Amino acid sequence: MFKRGEDSRLTSWYFQTDRRLLGCVLLLIVLSIIFALSAGSVAAERINMPWYFFLVKAIPFYIVGLLVLFGTSFLTKKQVLILAGLNLAFGLALLPLTVISPHMIKNSARFVSFGFFNIMPSDIMKPGFIVMTAYFLSRMKERYGANIFFNKDAWRFNTWLSWSYYLMAFVPVLLIIFRHPDFGTSVLYLAVLFAMAFIAGLPWILVPVIGGMALLMLVVAFFTLGHVHRRIISFFTGTGDTYQVDNSVDSIRHGGLLGSGDDAFVKQFLPDVHTDFIFAAIAEDLGAIMACGLLLLLFYVFRRLVQNATNARDLFVLYATGGTAALFGTQICFNMLTTLNLFAPKGMTLPFISYGGSSLLAYCLLFGMILALVREDKWK
Repeated sequence: MFKRGEDSRLTSWYFQTDRRLLGCVLLLIVLSIIFALSAGSVAAERINMPWYFFLVKAIPFYIVGLLVLFGTSFLTKKQVLILAGLNLAFGLALLPLTVISPHMIKNSARFVSFGFFNIMPSDIMKPGFIVMTAYFLSRMKERYGANIFFNKDAWRFNTWLSWSYYLMAFVPVLLIIFRHPDFGTSVLYLAVLFAMAFIAGLPWILVPVIGGMALLMLVVAFFTLGHVHRRIISFFTGTGDTYQVDNSVDSIRHGGLLGSGDDAFVKQFLPDVHTDFIFAAIAEDLGAIMACGLLLLLFYVFRRLVQNATNARDLFVLYATGGTAALFGTQICFNMLTTLNLFAPKGMTLPFISYGGSSLLAYCLLFGMILALVREDKWK
């Protein structure tokens, strides 16, 4: 479309950036705004607010998110690392406040209130977690070679580049998130970490160990977290509070292939229609064909991330992009399993689509970082 005639920074950015990935992300954000008008209006009227209430609240986050997405995509690898470190430090600084002075929303202490808006530290620190973990893994490979999991030196305390120090920081963070209670996000962090570890060469022989840890975590959650206990019992027995998942499935059925349009009404009975169950509202409004189109778009973004990871020349870029693909894909799967009543609800949003400022900003920051890393890895 344009011929390259100068070497300005903007021109270089345009020709070197993964424009397909960027275009898909922008399309997802536009669709999110459209769906906020539909699902958000229903949720707003339920709490006796104007139909545009949630859209107006979300507009500042959309603006900031777009600025962050584009601004971060111009950064160098070194600048991405600095920003990721600051992001992780910010999240870690806020996380103890969820224990000391939490802002409760729906019986969960996941939030910190700043007056006009709330921040979910476990959401906002995801980009820093992935990028800094990728940097840690790449440095471990440089120092200890291919075998970074069974090498005794990689576990010693005589250097900061050690699994012992990493786990000493990661485990308390995981326990705080688990305590919120937020079992879904805890599982998400573990899944991303193990996915990145597998990319870095974690032996398959450890799969049973990881499976056992996941099962133990589920058992502990089942007996210690009341909402997890109730949701699992409700899922397997069909008793208890199945109100939201039942209406979610009914919404999808009512939408049919082409959607119900103005006749869509089942979504009105979903309290979390604009967040966890937004896909059900989309399916009822626009139909199964358009809903599947959205899934194909999300899958294409995931596929693009995987392609960028497999084509990466730098191990750091491989781990960061692979970790982003793992986070993006796992969160989509969690959300869809809940929406379709194929697994117990976990309170997981649909990336870029669901209403939520912390989630949107985190994903814009993360994808901006990935665009920057992929661009520099490919052209420099």
